[in-house]
Amino acid sequence: MLTITDWRELAACRDSDPSLFFPIGTTGPAIEQIEAAKAICAQCSVQEECLTYALETNQEAGVWAGYAEDERRRLRKRWLAERRRRAS
Repeated sequence: MLTITDWRELAACRDSDPSLFFPIGTTGPAIEQIEAAKAICAQCSVQEECLTYALETNQEAGVWAGYAEDERRRLRKRWLAERRRRAS
């Protein structure tokens, strides 16, 4: 299993401009920015680790693991419900 530091060192976005993954808004130029960030994520070998980190730490802003903010919010609700179900 990779540690938090390990997966970040392997991330496809590591040498990208961080602002690409944190667009301002969800319309206009931000749409192209989100799609560009998702394209980088789609080629990433540690996408699963990135998503797990984003869900566990409740990252509300930006594109993580190929998911925009609204997509990740829906995923997190399901993820939390599944964790609660398992704990019961």
